[in-house]
Amino acid sequence: MRTPTTILAILLVLVTAVPRAHAQSATASQAVLDVAVQQHVASTEAERSAVLRVLAQPEVKAVAGRVGVDVTKAEQAVSTLDGEELHALSAQAAQVEQSLAGQGNVTISTTMIIIALLVIILIIVAVN
Repeated sequence: MRTPTTILAILLVLVTAVPRAHAQSATASQAVLDVAVQQHVASTEAERSAVLRVLAQPEVKAVAGRVGVDVTKAEQAVSTLDGEELHALSAQAAQVEQSLAGQGNVTISTTMIIIALLVIILIIVAVN
């Protein structure tokens, strides 16, 4: 009589323990997902800020004015970008920042990078 009671007790312990263990792993997975989403949002915002920071530079505004690009529209367009488009623009914005920081005046290569940045923003807005 002891053996069936022992087996029944073991089964009851297992049945109650398994759902708890499963619930804990689901909670851990949700926490990992939350962290991943927060990192993605932070990364996207950092890239967007980098592009907007470059568009706010007086040198960029001057070049945009010379080629007939409305910087305000470009800034508004940046808020709609994400993914690869935003990542590519952020990389170009970093090049522009680096060029502007390293020189007291704007050279032709920096001007070309700025123009390329503005044109890419306009093309993306036109396509979307």
